[in-house]
Amino acid sequence: MESPQHSIAKADEALLAELGYKQEFKRAFTPLEVFGIAFSIIGLLPSIASVLFYAVPNGGPASMVWGWAVASLFILCIGMSMAELGSAAPTSGGYPRMTWMNYSYTSGHHSLSSLRCRNLLSWIVGCKSFTSIVTSRTSIDWGCAVQIMAAASIGSGQTFTATSAQTFGVYVAIVLSHAVICCLGTAVLARLQTVYVVLNVGLCLAVMIGLPAATPKENMNSASYALANFTNLNGWPDGYAFILSFLAPSWTIGAFDSSVHISEESSNAATAVPWAIVSAIGIAGILGWAINVSLAFCMGTDVDSLLNSPIGQPLAQIFFDRFGQNATLALWSIVVLAQYMMGSSMVLASSRQTFAFARDGALPFSSWLYRMNGFTKTPVNTVWFVAAISIIFGLLSFAGPQAINAIFSLSVTALYIAYIIPIAARFAFKNDFKPGPFNLGIFSFPVAVIAVSYMFIMDIVFFFPTTPQTDVANMNYTVVVLGGILMLSIMWYYCPVYGGVHWFTGPVSNIEMLGEEGASSIRVSVEKNVREDIVEPSVGT
Repeated sequence: MESPQHSIAKADEALLAELGYKQEFKRAFTPLEVFGIAFSIIGLLPSIASVLFYAVPNGGPASMVWGWAVASLFILCIGMSMAELGSAAPTSGGYPRMTWMNYSYTSGHHSLSSLRCRNLLSWIVGCKSFTSIVTSRTSIDWGCAVQIMAAASIGSGQTFTATSAQTFGVYVAIVLSHAVICCLGTAVLARLQTVYVVLNVGLCLAVMIGLPAATPKENMNSASYALANFTNLNGWPDGYAFILSFLAPSWTIGAFDSSVHISEESSNAATAVPWAIVSAIGIAGILGWAINVSLAFCMGTDVDSLLNSPIGQPLAQIFFDRFGQNATLALWSIVVLAQYMMGSSMVLASSRQTFAFARDGALPFSSWLYRMNGFTKTPVNTVWFVAAISIIFGLLSFAGPQAINAIFSLSVTALYIAYIIPIAARFAFKNDFKPGPFNLGIFSFPVAVIAVSYMFIMDIVFFFPTTPQTDVANMNYTVVVLGGILMLSIMWYYCPVYGGVHWFTGPVSNIEMLGEEGASSIRVSVEKNVREDIVEPSVGT
């Protein structure tokens, strides 16, 4: 009699085959570990530490508490829409693959996008998705490097202030160490996710309980201050400043699609992946709100001193004021460890997505990147490729704080573009989309409208500078970098002779390796696809 685990494994492999790919990874991630990678990349407390400087000057306590609550609800709508797509097509290629088509080699063709524009849309989503994973990697590890420098400042009695070169050196060391870890076997990486979850939840609970306990009653902020005080230091109108504070939860509760990128290593992926996305967002939203409430009551009223602290991290300064030097160093070391683990999980997810892009021939050096290491059975080449690109992006730190801060904004804005297109394509084009086990039913469309509207507005908001009075040095260069990447990607697509329009045909099946029966089924499907393309040609054909 066949065991349930074996039946699930066969069903996973069959679903992947229907989507056009053979099983190359070992499916070692349990549903809990799939949740673990999404939750560990969110890395709640260390992420809040990295982006608290966005919320504090744009509303202070009120934005920290209520801005988080409002943004979390919108992010949950995004997550539910993306979870539906991830359930229907659980592949490492993620949303560029879904944008192009949801293609079944046994039951026919199910396209999300119009045949006339699916190649171009998939190309754009792929470029933006790749931009997002690289900038997310950069921002996470840069945040870790800054936190290590903050620890050095705390240990020196706040006499040490790190230079850009020193912080960059630590950043490079972090990136390289993550690359080494992510070259390990799938089973080892899967088991680590449980450790990450326990550490993150324990750290959150320690701060939620320990910080109020360590704050003297006379230093506790009143409820009216913690929940209603609006401190606007950057000069934008209050309503707009409140919206700007959404970048903190948007960056923190981001990259939850990482579970999609390990779906080919997950057991029962069509169910485990969407529930990992939704549960990670929901738990992070609730715990994050509780942490921000705790901070709002215990942070004091001198907001300027938090932002201009020689430690360089508002959260570290709050800890220092309440716990003292030694206890802060002990707690902060755990924050740094959680942030480090967060970066490790992000390398894992981004290397899998890069591997999937290379499998479809959509990246330079695809033939080299699309290789599985014979010993670890993991894509070692893509791990080091992602690490190298991250180090290059880290060089922006030498252009000033605004340049490296743009990486944080860019990781969100690029990701939202990559999310908007497949969500909108599902409803904008005539198609016969077949939902997976996770399905919102009649709520799919209204939730998608809310998600797309929020992301569209936020992308515009995050293009604006920190203050209305700005100069060249303090300009927000997110729109320049994002627009430049979009322009270059389209120019590359339409480039004469060498452009993607001449060779990019969307996801490339490798299922012919499964044998004659599978190859025969593919030939029938491909012939059908070719006939449809002749009737309604793709862009550039």
